[in-house]
Amino acid sequence: MKLPRDLNGDELIQALRRFGYNQTRQAGSHVTMTWPDPLQHHLTVPQHKPIKTGTLSAILKEFGRRHGMELPAVLRALRL
Repeated sequence: MKLPRDLNGDELIQALRRFGYNQTRQAGSHVTMTWPDPLQHHLTVPQHKPIKTGTLSAILKEFGRRHGMELPAVLRALRL
């Protein structure tokens, strides 16, 4: 399954919010999103337009590892 090529940081942040992540901090153009589980999980999302495909792939793979999903399921879950 192909990654979206035109996804920007704000769109990914909104998708993570719909899934239950909260913004916990921001340093420059990078936003840290945190899963509020007892075992917290942090993802750093650059607010770039668009996010480079390698960076997006790494973020989505990390999300998938934490939630036990393969890439196609991650894209469906986040509605990307």
